[in-house]
Amino acid sequence: MLARLFRPREFTGRHMWAVMILFFGTIISVNLVLAYFANSSWSGLVVQNSYVASQHFDTETAAKRRQAALGWTVRTSYQDGVFTVSLVDGMGRAIRDASVEATIGHPASEREDRTIVLQADSGGTYAAPTELGAGLWEAAIVVTGTGEQPWEKAVRFVVE
Repeated sequence: MLARLFRPREFTGRHMWAVMILFFGTIISVNLVLAYFANSSWSGLVVQNSYVASQHFDTETAAKRRQAALGWTVRTSYQDGVFTVSLVDGMGRAIRDASVEATIGHPASEREDRTIVLQADSGGTYAAPTELGAGLWEAAIVVTGTGEQPWEKAVRFVVE
């Protein structure tokens, strides 16, 4: 019985045709799947024109240094459908009477990006309702109306 299974057989043109179809079919299938995912996910584009962006590099770097010198810190949380931001200055005091806006989205996709305006409460925290699914999220927080230049911070957080 085993001898019959393992006896030498002739390798015909049909066998070669099947091997070629399977080999190239596998390669083409994998390429199509990878091309689909590359096309449907985040493009990786951060700026539209890198040359124009480079002309503003020194100005933006100086603004970031001024922002860092303020010593502000931000804490974020997301519970029960409410995104909350707490802002504290370099002296440990809550930052009140500011306008806070956050653009929230997945770090690797722009499909679910949304911009929300957070409302202040009496304790120096800012909150807004928004529905976020489970996973890694990134919030680009912009604080204005404090007498300073707009203060910006990107924060990543996980929703479970």
